[in-house]
Amino acid sequence: MSFELYPALDIRGGRVVRLRQGDYAQETSYRDEPLDHALRYDDAGARWLHLVDLDAARTGGYALIGLIGRIRSQTGLRVQTGGGVRSAEDVERLLAAGAERVVIGSLAVREPARVIGWLERFGAEHITIALDARERDGQWCLPTEGWTRTDAARLEPLLVRYRDAGLHHLLCTDIDRDGMLAGPNIALYARLCTLAPTVRIQASGGAREAADVLSARRAGCAGIVLGKALLDGRFTLEDARSALSGAAPC
Repeated sequence: MSFELYPALDIRGGRVVRLRQGDYAQETSYRDEPLDHALRYDDAGARWLHLVDLDAARTGGYALIGLIGRIRSQTGLRVQTGGGVRSAEDVERLLAAGAERVVIGSLAVREPARVIGWLERFGAEHITIALDARERDGQWCLPTEGWTRTDAARLEPLLVRYRDAGLHHLLCTDIDRDGMLAGPNIALYARLCTLAPTVRIQASGGAREAADVLSARRAGCAGIVLGKALLDGRFTLEDARSALSGAAPC
């Protein structure tokens, strides 16, 4: 199974930022324009870009259509993007703008029957379900609205429902590790990969060194989202690929 690297750009107010544990009050901003970061990732050999509209994640109204167009016209990157996707029209608009996959988070938690219909309508290859989770009292709950609201849904039963409906791509962030450079939650991803072996799971949250990329692949993941560690220069995409190529296939 191929393993994908997804360099990530989170956009707030037109700037590239990173949040600590999803907290909008704990923001680190980066000087260069989003397109400049995308160009560098393209030059480094990336195949994908994970692009998030953080403002829309809380309030709706995805506003990065123009940026998708510039990325698609000036790089060879395939774009996986989301934030505030609330309707089938939103999905259509992002795909028409050049996105390869649309990420659906809050709505996927609150209205799974509706989103399952979109898997058939738009094709499972064009939808990534984001089940971003926070562990509390032994339960993996699923905050929504930019991780500001906690819903009653739980991670594993909802993943099983999407698995049985033909989901191909799942993004799962351990929120408590996001932006913390504490290493990804490998035990969580190994558990999810066992639960849904037909789903291509993307690890997200906590990557701090190239070895974490290899650990995610060995846990059974199909890819990993890389944000703060790349932006801060802790390792490069070349380092990540070297870690993967230097290990025996799983």
